[in-house]
Amino acid sequence: MDFQNLHQILRTLYTEMMPLCGNMVGIAKGIAGLGALFYVASRVWQSLSHAEEIDVYPLLRPFTIGLCILFFSTFVLGTMNSVLSPIVTGTHQMLSSQTLDLNTLREQRDRLEREAMIRNPETAYLVSNQEYDKKIEEMSALNPKHLLTMASMYVERELYKMKKDLQNEVKSILEIIFQAAGLIIDTIRTFYLVVLSILGPLAFAISIYDGFQSTLTQWFSRYISVYLWLPVADLFSMMLAKLQSLMIGKEISSLQDPTYIPDGSSAVYIIFMLIGIVGYFVVPTVASWIVQAGGMSTYNRNVARGIQRGGAIAGATLGASGGNIIGQLKK
Repeated sequence: MDFQNLHQILRTLYTEMMPLCGNMVGIAKGIAGLGALFYVASRVWQSLSHAEEIDVYPLLRPFTIGLCILFFSTFVLGTMNSVLSPIVTGTHQMLSSQTLDLNTLREQRDRLEREAMIRNPETAYLVSNQEYDKKIEEMSALNPKHLLTMASMYVERELYKMKKDLQNEVKSILEIIFQAAGLIIDTIRTFYLVVLSILGPLAFAISIYDGFQSTLTQWFSRYISVYLWLPVADLFSMMLAKLQSLMIGKEISSLQDPTYIPDGSSAVYIIFMLIGIVGYFVVPTVASWIVQAGGMSTYNRNVARGIQRGGAIAGATLGASGGNIIGQLKK
C-alpha cells in the first residue's frame, strides 16, 4: 500500500472542493451588506449625537471585508495557501532526505550483521546455507551423536527463521499502523481545512457585526494552526528517523568490530515505532502552540483532548502488546 498516493488524494480532494466556496459567497454578501449598513449607520449616528467629526478610516473595515468575501478563493485562500505551502514542502523534503539516509543505514546494518554472524562459527549456519551444508557434510549420519547434533542444528535454524519472520511481521504491522496514524491526522486536517474554507465567507461576514469582530482573527488562527498539522507531523517523523539513524550508526560501529556478536533483536526499532504511533496524536496540540489568537473554542479543545486521550489509550494498548512481543523476541 502506497500511503503517499493516499496523501496526494487528500490534496486533490481539498483542491476540488474549493469551488464550493462560491456557493457561500452569495449568502455571505447579503449578511455582510446588512452588517456594513448597521456598522456605518451606528458609528455615524454616534458621531453626530456627540457633535464630533466623523472618522472615515474605521468605516472602511466592512468594505474591506466585503472585498475579501467577493474574491475569497483567490484573495484570501490563494494568499494563505501560497504563504503556507512552502512550509509543507520544506518539511516534507527534510523528511524525505532523512528517510533516504535511514534506509541506506539499515541496508548497511543488515549487511554487516549478516557478515558478523557468518564470521562466528557458532552462528554462521543460521544465516548461510553453504555453512549449514558444510557442517552437515562434516558429520556422519551413522553416528548417533552426530544425528543428535544435526537435529539440534536443524531445530535452531528453524527457530531462528521463525524469530526473524516474526520480527518482520511485527515491524510490518507497526509500520502500517504508523503510516495509518499519519493518514488519520492528514484526513482530519483536510476535513477541517475544507470546512474552514467553505464556511470562511460566512465567518468573514459575521465578523462585521459588533461583538463578533474576533471571529475574523480566530478564523485566521485556526486555519493556520490546522494547516500546520502536516509540517509538525513531518518534523516529528523526521526526529524519529534521526534518532533511529543515530541508533543504527552505533550498531554499525559495533558491527565493524570483529569480536562483536549481534543478538539480532529488533526491540529498539519496535519501541521507536510505538513512540511514533502515540506521538502522532499530540500533533494538533503542538500546532496550536504556534499560532493562537483568542484561544481555541471549547469544541476544538474537546477534540484535541479526545485525540490525546485516544492516543494515550492506543499507546497503553500498543505498549502492553509491544512489551509482550519484545519479551518473546528476546527469548
